[in-house]
Amino acid sequence: MNAWLTLLLAGVFEVGYALSVGGSDGFTELPWSVVAVVFFLLTLYALSVALKRIDVGIGYAVWAGIGAVGAALLSPVFFDDTLTVVRGFWLAVIIGGVVWLKLADRPA
Repeated sequence: MNAWLTLLLAGVFEVGYALSVGGSDGFTELPWSVVAVVFFLLTLYALSVALKRIDVGIGYAVWAGIGAVGAALLSPVFFDDTLTVVRGFWLAVIIGGVVWLKLADRPA
């Protein structure tokens, strides 16, 4: 269970990385760029720790799903993005896929 919590933390760091890259304006804004580098290093470290106990394919898919959904949900808060019904539907599909991957990883 600790590996899954570490993977969740890596996903949170990935959301922070994605949002800060968006704010860095192509790494031309120094504060956002520094935050992006910090989140990048944190997400890679946490992901590598989690993948010691979780299969790479499942762990990477969950991590990427958390990052994608989190960034899509929070980008309207930080930037001039919109979250439409269609985008919401496809985010729900991603979340459903992540949940099914987690269920498939349980021992029989």
